[in-house]
Amino acid sequence: MNRNNSAIGNLGNFILPTIVTGPREGILLDTSGDIKRLSLSNLRDTIRGKGDVLLCHRPSVAKKLGIQPFPSLDLLELFAFVHPAKSCVPTPRGLALALGLDPPNSLEQEAKTLTSAARNLMATLKSMKAKDEPDILSIAEVMRDGQWLWGDRVCSALAHLADPKGQRRSRHGLDAWTRRPSWTDHPSESPAQANGVDPLEARTRLHQLTGSEAEDRPEQSDYASAVTLSFAPPIEVDRTNIVIAEAGTGVGKTLGYIAPASIWAEKNAGAVWISTYTKHLQRQIDTELDKLHPDPQTKRNRVVIRKGRENYLCFLNMEEAISNILRRPATAVPLGLVSRWVAATRDGDVIGGDFPSWLADLVGFGNTIGLAERRGECTFSACPHYNKCFIEGTIRQARQADIVIANHALVISQAALRGLDDDNIPTRLIFDEGHHIFDSADSAFTTEISGRRGADLRRWILGNDSRAGRGRPLAKRLKDFSEADPFIAEALGIVEDAATCLPRSGWQSRIGHLGHAEGPAETFLALIRQQTYARTKNVGSEYGLETDIKPLIPEIEEAAELFEAALGLLSHPMKTLVKRLADYLDRESSSLDSSSRLRIDSLCRGIQRRAENDVDGWRLMLVNLTAETSNEFVEWFSVSRDNGHDIDTAMHRAWKDPTLPFAKAVIEPAHGALITSATLRDGTGDNDADWGAAERVTGAIHLPNNPRRVLIPSAFDYERQARVFIITDIPRDDTRQVAAAFRELFFAANGGAVGLFTAISRLQAIHAQIATPLEEAGIPVLAQHIDPLDTGSLIDIFRAEENSCLLGTDAIRDGVDVPGRALRLLVFDRVPWPRPTILHRERKKLFGGSNWDDRITRLRIKQGFGRLIRHGHDKGVFVMLDSRLPSRLLGAFPQDVPVFRSGLSEAINSIRDFLQETRD
Repeated sequence: MNRNNSAIGNLGNFILPTIVTGPREGILLDTSGDIKRLSLSNLRDTIRGKGDVLLCHRPSVAKKLGIQPFPSLDLLELFAFVHPAKSCVPTPRGLALALGLDPPNSLEQEAKTLTSAARNLMATLKSMKAKDEPDILSIAEVMRDGQWLWGDRVCSALAHLADPKGQRRSRHGLDAWTRRPSWTDHPSESPAQANGVDPLEARTRLHQLTGSEAEDRPEQSDYASAVTLSFAPPIEVDRTNIVIAEAGTGVGKTLGYIAPASIWAEKNAGAVWISTYTKHLQRQIDTELDKLHPDPQTKRNRVVIRKGRENYLCFLNMEEAISNILRRPATAVPLGLVSRWVAATRDGDVIGGDFPSWLADLVGFGNTIGLAERRGECTFSACPHYNKCFIEGTIRQARQADIVIANHALVISQAALRGLDDDNIPTRLIFDEGHHIFDSADSAFTTEISGRRGADLRRWILGNDSRAGRGRPLAKRLKDFSEADPFIAEALGIVEDAATCLPRSGWQSRIGHLGHAEGPAETFLALIRQQTYARTKNVGSEYGLETDIKPLIPEIEEAAELFEAALGLLSHPMKTLVKRLADYLDRESSSLDSSSRLRIDSLCRGIQRRAENDVDGWRLMLVNLTAETSNEFVEWFSVSRDNGHDIDTAMHRAWKDPTLPFAKAVIEPAHGALITSATLRDGTGDNDADWGAAERVTGAIHLPNNPRRVLIPSAFDYERQARVFIITDIPRDDTRQVAAAFRELFFAANGGAVGLFTAISRLQAIHAQIATPLEEAGIPVLAQHIDPLDTGSLIDIFRAEENSCLLGTDAIRDGVDVPGRALRLLVFDRVPWPRPTILHRERKKLFGGSNWDDRITRLRIKQGFGRLIRHGHDKGVFVMLDSRLPSRLLGAFPQDVPVFRSGLSEAINSIRDFLQETRD
């Protein structure tokens, strides 16, 4: 105990060595309080053998030092323990802002900030009260026993909370789910009424939401008024009130549609579902809804965020991980941090919710994000934590809510599985980021026979082949019912025998050698791989390999017949098992409790869904393998790769136009739908053609009634606020010159820049050449696929560090929302043409040849440019380093943006002068 008390005192007196790292140098704040600036190699040597070292984000520091992550006192771990579910950018500056400290402006100040942050967090621990934190000491003790380096110090700071009788809670306080409230079931909702929303009502509500002090935005009011048609009462069957609305950047479309949506929900006692493409926009919409419901509890009851099951923490996974702590003591550290978060989280969302995404980088994926629900393993009401389950609670909340914030993938998949899912299908829909509907529908309605999906189904039925633990076999989930009914047991046994036709653990290595493949599925996959490799020009492609199906190599036809026959032997008994369970439910209805009834119902739906969607879908693909492909579909073989290694092999079947099933399954059954974006229309200059493109990629073209078109242009003065430069004298294949161009452009803007790349390899090559000189000049460089941080954390850091730069690919282009000076320069390395895949080749034939390429490319450029100007006082510059940008693509930019084709030197001078005006 003396050692622990001394540790806290030492921390307060700068006894702990503290380090921060720059591009070539680092800072050591030593045990005497002296600051030393050292080269990275000297710093690396100096901290060896020093024991506990204080730092921020261990993986990033270790990468700068050129070593593996090492034992250290990471302030982020302590922050996550003290302030669970609280946002924090994972940098010294981010810690300072989260704790209310003065943000640092130099490496030396960063080192001092870390010690101040440590003192702040320790002081918070010492001030905690037992009534507020009854389990925090128990959790800290079990983490300490798991060799958490903060453990002794934290336990000492919390010593005042110790029970004088020396009693401890069960599980050392890690069973955080026991303190979560149970969800409540409600009776089925009555059908919503059909009252419309008057345009004047929408304008009035919008004014209430924005407040009298808000900037006057007549465009926003016009938008709110115009989209009320999507909330009009339905008049005819299958004639949806549909509006497609393009609202230029800065219009404020989020509050613009929240205004009429909230009125409709109140007037009709129904729910409006708002669907987005990115998790970032889900969070942004949720934040905007604070204006509608300022009281957090009211908002919790009226607004719900819905995502797929794989986004939420599973308490059964967590409980099983905790049960293994004695065997694996080190897991106590991540599990303790997760337990702290569970007690504080709003909804249990570990992917994009209030769980710190950087925490998995520090303490491991498996016992943090890896505790999320796993595909197909939920036992539903058989789970001992069912009545506290985050997922089930969210589903029930959504049924009572006025507004549900979902995503395209969830909404489309629910509609596609109509009748097989227990969620209510919404009748009033808003699709924000509507330009992504085509891609989302493509993902939802594409079918594939792949090694991974086959192995997943086998694991769902038979459990894990190679290891113990989760991966619960179907027999375990049906145990009490199969023991009570021999017909269920018989059907289950047949299903289990038939499932052995599917890929077994280790299938990836076996199908690489045809003679090693086991069973009909692996043999079929091995032959797919053989044909794909034989007919691909570049077998080392970073994008993976693919080939046309026809003509088939001779052995595939026979292998497909054998595989289809084996799947037939699986499909029929799966459906028989569903019938046996339903018969048992009917026969024992008077004696079964509610939990058992719900469990049987859930199992029936799960088995039926897999039998029809997976097994029967695969059978249909195999039967049609030798037939002529329908004009509506495209089929091909592929081998997916990662870092030069094959990770999956598959046969694919996709709709040429995925918006056709989207329109039928999602839009037609709805009473009203709004599809909106800042980039819906094309930019050819032909108004009818541009709107036609919008109707094509949203599926509106397939509806029996014409949609209402709404166009609200941006109010920004692009002639004053923006510039576009196309650089004409940089050879795009000369990496050295391209890197020099990026470096000098970033210098000209003094940071605040995003570099977008069409290939990861080029991003990595450019980063290697520009990171050091920029960082030495005080311009931090962040990079996707290089820095040991997830994309969300990289964007958060970029947003917080005004003079930083960020290199990335598509996810950055679609996910960045950075108002103000933090983003003032956007540089594309090349024209972002679509990748020439087999699917793209066939869609070009359907959608107008090269015009389809142009439309996709204009959209990508338009999306990139749209990141630059977010407010009326912003200034931004767009640069294309590819001189081969054709003039017909310039329609991606607003009409009044000045566009210059120039050499690099001239552009740099102009950019410096243009952005200098903003700084002045």
